[in-house]
Amino acid sequence: MRKIRILPSILSADFADLGADVAACIQAGGDMVHVDIMDGHFVPNISFGPMVVQAIRKSTDALFDTHLMIAPADPYLEAFAKAGSDIITVHAEAGPHLHRSLQAIRALGKKAGVSLNPGTSETAIEHVMDMIDLVLVMSVNPGFGGQSFIPGALDKISRIRAMIAGRPIALEVDGGVTPANAGEVAAAGADWLVAGSAAFKGGRSQYAANIRALREAAESAIGLAA
Repeated sequence: MRKIRILPSILSADFADLGADVAACIQAGGDMVHVDIMDGHFVPNISFGPMVVQAIRKSTDALFDTHLMIAPADPYLEAFAKAGSDIITVHAEAGPHLHRSLQAIRALGKKAGVSLNPGTSETAIEHVMDMIDLVLVMSVNPGFGGQSFIPGALDKISRIRAMIAGRPIALEVDGGVTPANAGEVAAAGADWLVAGSAAFKGGRSQYAANIRALREAAESAIGLAA
């Protein structure tokens, strides 16, 4: 049976008190911590590196889903693995040797993911489907928080769900996910919903209500709501 997971993206967290905010979003019902790494080259902004991941790792036992929006990614895989990442996702567009990158992630003992930008076809991952644990569909252009969901991502999500064809691969969506569209995203085939602004808006007193609204919208759409 499919299980919806809500992953607060700490790009929208309080960076002045990041460790506490990471713990708070999990205590409020988040299933995993989504960690966005941006290099100012592959995407427009710069976020943080392995030392920050290592520093916040002690804030929670929840899984760290680390999304590398960097190019090249391979030289940094070991550092993010050692910092405490549980899942490491690289972009199909970030280097010429996707297969090699996935091999390297698995050799580090971590789960491997591939992310696809809005303009990238799902055909880019056809030949690595048996090497991945996660497909991350970007439903905005990466690099900025707070963007609006690109509706065309729904068809791509559906096509990738068909490609998964029973394999133990999670299908994650990141970008503009809110309670208003979480149902459509889940109905298209997504299991994991990344939420930045939608999870963290209103401060810590609102995190639980924000995450609950996302989960209920997604579960209702696929018949899992209580």
